[in-house]
Amino acid sequence: MLVVTTDNLPGYEVSEVLGEVIGITARSNNPFAEGIKSLHGGANPKMFECLTRWREEAIERMAKNAQNRGANAIVGMRFDHRDLTSSWIEICAYGTAVVVAAVPSRVGVHLAPAS
Repeated sequence: MLVVTTDNLPGYEVSEVLGEVIGITARSNNPFAEGIKSLHGGANPKMFECLTRWREEAIERMAKNAQNRGANAIVGMRFDHRDLTSSWIEICAYGTAVVVAAVPSRVGVHLAPAS
């Protein structure tokens, strides 16, 4: 599954637009419960690994939703987040599910110079 933040895929043609797809994950807003702060109040380097993993989880869920709709790509992917409560946050990945096909390569094709 191709997932891109751009609105098109060079070398591919969109043959069908299936609509918006989303992938959501919710996490504790308590950094100690998530294990991403040290006891001294500083950020733990593992925090960035957690944030990356949570975003990847949202993308995986979005891709699964797109695949279930018959898509083989997602264009215009973005992230959003919000506080659900004072204890929980939501991380959302969203984009447009599409069906794409590779465009035949034009290597070796020469256009006649303009006269």
